[in-house]
Amino acid sequence: MADIRWVGFDGDDTLWKSEDYYRQAEHDFEQILAGYLDLEDRRMQQHLLETERRNLKVFGYGVKGMTLSMIESAIQLTDERISARDLHRVMEIGRACLQHPVDLLPGIREAVEAVARDHEIVLITKGDLFHQEAKIAQSGLADLFHRIEVVSEKDEATYARVLQELGVHASQFVMVGNSLRSDIEPVIQLGGWGIHMPYHVTWALETEHGLGDDVPRLHTVTVAAQIPSTLASIRSQ
Repeated sequence: MADIRWVGFDGDDTLWKSEDYYRQAEHDFEQILAGYLDLEDRRMQQHLLETERRNLKVFGYGVKGMTLSMIESAIQLTDERISARDLHRVMEIGRACLQHPVDLLPGIREAVEAVARDHEIVLITKGDLFHQEAKIAQSGLADLFHRIEVVSEKDEATYARVLQELGVHASQFVMVGNSLRSDIEPVIQLGGWGIHMPYHVTWALETEHGLGDDVPRLHTVTVAAQIPSTLASIRSQ
């Protein structure tokens, strides 16, 4: 039987909705650029994605990095023709995204409570510190977690550090999340377990991963209510 000591949960699009607001922000951004560019030109979306990718090491993940990348893309795509008024509108898109409500996914509170009754649980989320802390506080879930980690990246090095600080071997750890790239693959590579709960929309950069179709120690659920029973199944292996 698997000796599971700790269970980790991702935040964005695992506990609460997030990517929906980013997609709306991108749509609003495109509507501003429609005054300068042909929206049928798919290079516009690709330009923003590549700008965000390039800026990750400078601005990190989150709304602020997205907003700065939008401003940079707008200036470049319009050959510096975009007006100060429209740049201000882009900034307001970012401000609105930072202030969006925190809506929990259906059944997630009950699932987290059920897991917390038998395991120590840790929230591991990445992004802007201020924004993540605000969402955690507004979620009403903070008191359920024994530990909360807001990190700049979710890779093998980050998970290895967290597991060392928790005093647990990777084989005794299960990570629950919507992103195969950030939540599941690094933990699997370290020898841990993953419970993948796909969200209906995923940021393009989060779809890039190296996992195959048949991955040991990886389970998939479709709704939060399946998390406790899937965890029980892992423990029985």
